[in-house]
Amino acid sequence: MMIIGCDYHPSWQQICWLDTATGETEEKKLEHASGEAEKFYRQLPGPALIGMESTGNCQWFVEMATTLGHEVWIGDAAKIRASEVRQQKHDRRDAALILKLMLEKRFPRIWAPSGEEKDLRQLLIHRYKLVRIRAQVKNELQHLAMNQGVTKKKKLWSKAGEQVLRALPLKPWASRRREDLFQVREMLDEQIAPLDQAVAEVAEKNQKARLADDAAGRGPITSMAFVLTMGDVSRFQRGKQVASYLGLIPREYSSGGHQRLGSISKQGNRFLRMLLVEAAQVAVRYDPGFRNEYLHRCHTKAKGVAKVAAARKLAIRLYWMLRTNRGYPEVVRVESRSRVPVVVRHDG
Repeated sequence: MMIIGCDYHPSWQQICWLDTATGETEEKKLEHASGEAEKFYRQLPGPALIGMESTGNCQWFVEMATTLGHEVWIGDAAKIRASEVRQQKHDRRDAALILKLMLEKRFPRIWAPSGEEKDLRQLLIHRYKLVRIRAQVKNELQHLAMNQGVTKKKKLWSKAGEQVLRALPLKPWASRRREDLFQVREMLDEQIAPLDQAVAEVAEKNQKARLADDAAGRGPITSMAFVLTMGDVSRFQRGKQVASYLGLIPREYSSGGHQRLGSISKQGNRFLRMLLVEAAQVAVRYDPGFRNEYLHRCHTKAKGVAKVAAARKLAIRLYWMLRTNRGYPEVVRVESRSRVPVVVRHDG
């Protein structure tokens, strides 16, 4: 069997491999555009174990290698780099370092979603991008209305408000801009509607997403994003690890008995973190316990800090829902009783 350390770049990759049967080791640079990389992996005599850092724009390579029967391990890039004490860094050394960690069984392998899960992520991200564009278009229309002295805020998007906006007397190019923006918004509405339906159908078929959807403030979009991002939640031992994984815990610079906490680390999925903050604000309106804790925190902290704290609490509750397969009310009831463990552990 061949074990390959791969330092991947979008245009090429540097590899260092070891043949476990003969003990032979070698290194090589493989170009992607010319097909040299694919040819190399196709001509290998048997399945190979490939290790590489987590990076973007590599989906085609992972799928190609998996299709050819090879196994691909994705590693934590920060931990891989931290394992090298020397200050010299270049592609050949990086590939050799990955191979060394795999041979010594110290490779920091991380969880990676399946191809189907990656495609479902594209559905959520595509919808999110279109919604952002639509929000920008609506902001431009709001700007046109305010320049004419119309300040209806959210009421501008009611039927009566849109009639007022369409009837505003504007100069030729401002009028042209208004009509074009309305056309763009209508086009985006037509594109977003089937995406909303597709997300709802996928969430309905996913048992974990249906369970997460029961939580206050959640919907099919946020539920699917949580399930697809977290994967198998049993890999986390406690809720604090989930909050850290999502970047919802503060940075810490403590030393000599003095604790110094900064802003949240943001070391995680930015898209899911944004959805959790939005969902937490909805949960605050519908969950009395959530609301009381949020309002109490607002007395001593900034409102943004209170929102992030609510998002962290919601994420931990969702984790325990998926971990224990319990509904939202039951998890909240157990959570409020300090003597009742959320997960019963048995010795042995």
